[in-house]
Amino acid sequence: MGGNSRPVRAIRGLILALAMLSMVQPSLAQQMMAPGPQQAPVTWPSQFAPAQAVSPSPATVQPVATDATVTPADSASRSLKSTTVALRELSPWSMFLSADILVKAVMIGLAFASLLTWTIFIAKMIELSLIRRKLRAALGKISDSRSLLEAQFELGGKDSLLSSLLSAAMREARLSAGISRDSGIKERAASSFAEIVRAEARRIRLGMGLLATIGATSPFVGLFGTVWGIMNSFIGISRSQTTNLAVVAPGIAEALLATAFGLVAAIPAVIIYNHFTRVTKGYLELVGRSSGAAGRLLSRDLDRTHASSPLGPHSRAAE
Repeated sequence: MGGNSRPVRAIRGLILALAMLSMVQPSLAQQMMAPGPQQAPVTWPSQFAPAQAVSPSPATVQPVATDATVTPADSASRSLKSTTVALRELSPWSMFLSADILVKAVMIGLAFASLLTWTIFIAKMIELSLIRRKLRAALGKISDSRSLLEAQFELGGKDSLLSSLLSAAMREARLSAGISRDSGIKERAASSFAEIVRAEARRIRLGMGLLATIGATSPFVGLFGTVWGIMNSFIGISRSQTTNLAVVAPGIAEALLATAFGLVAAIPAVIIYNHFTRVTKGYLELVGRSSGAAGRLLSRDLDRTHASSPLGPHSRAAE
């Protein structure tokens, strides 16, 4: 009995161990399959399995642009930027600075001529408006005067063109005292009036000749600068031995700028000259009316003087 009990015990122990092992294996499998709290399970797709070596596709690879790598798009953008910078440099000021010294002198002279034109315009507008207003007011004051002395009193001794005409008439009447012929006095007074009118016409036309000169010569002066600039441009083209537009255009643009300056100086000068010609003509008509008013007052004084003499008009008829 003792020898048979040992194998039986061994068999029982083996069965018990197998039963315990069968109970422990399911719990271990569950622990291995359950995800841990800190590490997520890693799943590999079939196409990216670790056992396979996946080569990158040419369509998915993005080129990395470095400083040493220049793409066609970058070169096109750089050329566009350089063209924009070149166009910005073709401004009137930059063209003036890069022009030849003679072309610069022409443009400076034309700019000074344009400044003179507008200065004369402003000065003559102010002058003509003032003297026309004063002369009209003076003619209105002496319209009802009966003698030269009364007209001088109405004007109040103001220094004006009409006062000069009245003073010339009174001086001639005083110098011709004792002369019986009225026609001689009137002729001498008319001669004095003509001198005063001519002096006033010369004074009012001051600056008009300069406007006419600027309007007539400025286009030709600008054309001279253009011809000189184009000659220099052709010389530069022959030296560079290229007909590229980027090389030819700046020189031609600088040359044409001189013609633009000439037109800017000439066109306003011609317009202002024609305007002042019409305005001056209207003012000289007022001057002629003033001369006629002074002559009529002198004639009245002469007739009044002869009518108040002791012999009266019969003495002159007897002579």
